[in-house]
Amino acid sequence: MPHSEPRGPSQPLTRKSFLRGMAAVGAAPLLPVALPATAEAVPSGRPDFPLVQGGTAVDVFVDAADDPAVIRAAGDLQADVERVGGVRPGLRHTLPERAARLILVGTIGASPVIDRLVAQGRLDVSRVKGRWEASVTQVVDRPVPGVDRALVIAGSDRRGTVYGVYDTSERIGVSPWYWWADVPVLRRDTVTVPTRTFKRYEPSVRYRGIFINDEQNLTTWSHRTQEPDKNIGPETYKRIFELLLRLKANYLWPAMHPYSDFFNKHRENPELADRYGIVVGSSHPEALLRNGVHEWAPWAEEHRGPDGTLPVYDYTVSPVVISDYWRARAHQNAGYESSWTLGMRGLHDSALETRYATTIPEKVAVMNDIIADQRRILAEEVGPAAEPQIFIPYKEVLELYNAGVKVPDDVTLIWPDDNHGNMRQLPNDTERARSGGNGIYYHLSYWGRPKSYLWLDTTQLAKVWQELRRVYEHGVDRMWIFNVGDIKSIETGLSFSMDMAWEVDRWGAGEVEDFLAEWAGRQFGHRHGREIAAIRTEYYRLAAELRPEFVAGGLISTVHHGDEAGRRMGAYDRLLQRVRTLGAKLPEAYRDAYYELVEYPVHGAYLMNLKYYWADRNALAVRQGRGAGTNRFADLAEAAHAEEAAITKRYNTRLAGGKWDGIVNPYPSQIPKAPGRPSVTRVARQENSGLGVAAEGNETGADRPLSFSSCTRDRRFVDVFNTGFLPVDWTAEAGRPWVRLSSAGGSLTEQVRLWVEIDWARVPEGTHDTTVTVSGAGRRIEVPLRVRNDGERARRRARGFVEAHGYVSIDAVHADQRVARYGCRWRTVRGLGRRTAAVEAVPSTAAPITADFASRAPELRYRVRFVTTGTFPVTVFRLPSLDERGHRRIAVALDDQPVTVLSGQAVATGNRGDAWARNVEDGIEKLTGTVTVAEPGEHVLRLFMADPAIAVDQIVIDTGGLPATYLAPPESYHPVFNPDPATAAGLDSADS
Repeated sequence: MPHSEPRGPSQPLTRKSFLRGMAAVGAAPLLPVALPATAEAVPSGRPDFPLVQGGTAVDVFVDAADDPAVIRAAGDLQADVERVGGVRPGLRHTLPERAARLILVGTIGASPVIDRLVAQGRLDVSRVKGRWEASVTQVVDRPVPGVDRALVIAGSDRRGTVYGVYDTSERIGVSPWYWWADVPVLRRDTVTVPTRTFKRYEPSVRYRGIFINDEQNLTTWSHRTQEPDKNIGPETYKRIFELLLRLKANYLWPAMHPYSDFFNKHRENPELADRYGIVVGSSHPEALLRNGVHEWAPWAEEHRGPDGTLPVYDYTVSPVVISDYWRARAHQNAGYESSWTLGMRGLHDSALETRYATTIPEKVAVMNDIIADQRRILAEEVGPAAEPQIFIPYKEVLELYNAGVKVPDDVTLIWPDDNHGNMRQLPNDTERARSGGNGIYYHLSYWGRPKSYLWLDTTQLAKVWQELRRVYEHGVDRMWIFNVGDIKSIETGLSFSMDMAWEVDRWGAGEVEDFLAEWAGRQFGHRHGREIAAIRTEYYRLAAELRPEFVAGGLISTVHHGDEAGRRMGAYDRLLQRVRTLGAKLPEAYRDAYYELVEYPVHGAYLMNLKYYWADRNALAVRQGRGAGTNRFADLAEAAHAEEAAITKRYNTRLAGGKWDGIVNPYPSQIPKAPGRPSVTRVARQENSGLGVAAEGNETGADRPLSFSSCTRDRRFVDVFNTGFLPVDWTAEAGRPWVRLSSAGGSLTEQVRLWVEIDWARVPEGTHDTTVTVSGAGRRIEVPLRVRNDGERARRRARGFVEAHGYVSIDAVHADQRVARYGCRWRTVRGLGRRTAAVEAVPSTAAPITADFASRAPELRYRVRFVTTGTFPVTVFRLPSLDERGHRRIAVALDDQPVTVLSGQAVATGNRGDAWARNVEDGIEKLTGTVTVAEPGEHVLRLFMADPAIAVDQIVIDTGGLPATYLAPPESYHPVFNPDPATAAGLDSADS
């Protein structure tokens, strides 16, 4: 959307006046609260231009000689005006003899009307003409004889014009997601647009698009609802092409799996793509637009050798047959705007096969021959129009590229991530200087090792922002392609990625949630944008702790840190309540869109986690010897799984009248499934009872004392349970009057969670040992408590983080001091990592630092008050990032002690069970060194950059007895950053 920029004598267009003007025309829900730098809005001081008024719509003119993509988009503008105003404009290819108003749509150099206005100096095309995909929208008085006033939409090229058209559609209230997410279009009798001049400048990234991949659900839906005789065909692609253009994308890798029709099976597909203005390419295993999954076998069958042998897809075995196979497609699609993938991999995303080239140098030579052959084919069949040409060093091909594959200078290098959102390597100086430039292939959805995530949009937008900023700073601006799976459920991530690709500088490190607020405001109205943004941010944060697709039994502790799994479920429960509260406020027309974009992802992720939480409680109950309570946990786990199935059925059968039948399925038949029904254990009913106790920090019994500190002021739990099925009476008694219990006892059939707190105003200073005694069924069980009260004065005087419970836990963003050095610094990236924000060492292009850290490296300083002495492990929770040509290092020190350099995983192995696999599954990498505390009291923990673009989430110092848990322990007391740790840790949320 356009950016406000004053010109000449006009007054600057302020944000408030801009939004007030938009609200006056009813368009506020679809307009951003800030405007990108790649656009300009110049105020005119004239009345708004009406598109619909008094039951009449203004006609749309587009020259018949303009590009078919422009003519088709003008038809969409017709439909959009009708959606908003209820009246369909006429679409004209000849100018009217007389009209008060007209919409003129045309491309510079292809529309004589537009060219005359430019030549006369009446249409401002500065920074538009001659640029890539730029446009201007301007009201012009008396543009042609007989027309009093016209809204002129002019593009620098065909897609520039198309984007200008869709900008106008969005300005009047039609979301890009009006069809794909059922975002309602609000009707009104008068439809106007401001008369100010809007310019959309050329994008940051030239080619911006998606890869439809692992698309079984999309295929199922398409077959059921769009084209019963096809498995993703022209009617479905029409919808996809339109969505892409409305999102300002221009590029597609089509669906390619066995259960989908390959793109060129239906000749209408490439013809339609060209008519829409979409550049069609192909993924890394699909050289020269050939779909090996479907097309190689019949081709091979038709081209058997003289002796009847079947050719194989191995260039060292069947080079002539393979070359002819590629040539046939190049000839067939030569007339379309295409992208040509060079190189070779095996069929269907398998590794390159080279029977007669077994060493790396031999394979490099084969790849060089393949590329030379493909280039020759393109030169002969397509000619100069054979661009862009791309080479994708994906998986094993990256090893070959690094070993010496010669990629021609005009070919675009497409750098892949590790399939989990971490760029493997980025171009060096020589590669950045290539005329073909550089691009990326980035996953928002993935099937493969170590685990797949195909169900929901769970990659933090701040993570996407961090990696896309990093690649752009390294000169990667020719092509960005995003794997979006089935498209549905990736709506938010896709929208953000396309916004970044158009204007990479639009959003800063602390502004990703602002994007969410603006985007949600466009779909649901600005008054709800900020709350939806907060909901999505927390949803992404919880997924950063553990993707719902990665949930498994026994990962997150139900015993330690106040039941860390229970605290996590408490956060999910509060989030779901926010979702439901807001949903109840929305008009009925918004309910389907809200369910698709907000409620289902949150509710689905909640239930996926909940069923495994109850299953873990069930398994723990078995180990503890619980009776009826064991079965209750089993019931709860299975109920959560059943509810998950029910909400998915609602999505597929009830939303929009059953429009999305089959589009969402966590458990597809042919691709990896989300975690299914967890296994649970039931115990046979016995007509008896008994008393059992499990105190926090203990799987069974109470050997580990409950720890309390006057700094953190925690509360701790004791599970009191029945070992049988008949009711049992129980009592609880505190050993000191300042120990407070949530219950004094009662009768229980299953279990109850007893909460223990301290009345700190009544506790004498010092360390005290006491007990809570639980009695019943002839048993008397003492639960030990260790209570440390340093006094209110010491608490108030603390200057930094305070050790308690055998650890110091720090959110990395909570540094007491930041020191920038030599142009490098640590910046806060809000919404990144497991907490509310992370810190990142920037710029990403900085040189590594390997010595003299205290004088050369940017630094974070944390004040810490230790109460114990010794040499302690310090663990830095680093957010995964890679550099397969370099290192991933950070340095740590205490006070002025020697610096310890911690080295992280820099290479994506693609394996299961190793360091890289653990990092991408957990979303963090734990790097551990040691610090020595010689004397208790205040010290300074120092964190230094070694390699740039390192992001840190949390830091934990284990001062004795810290249990191993999936999540870091709750953040320690800090008088400024965390003055109330018990509340911040959500310790009131695990009452189950």
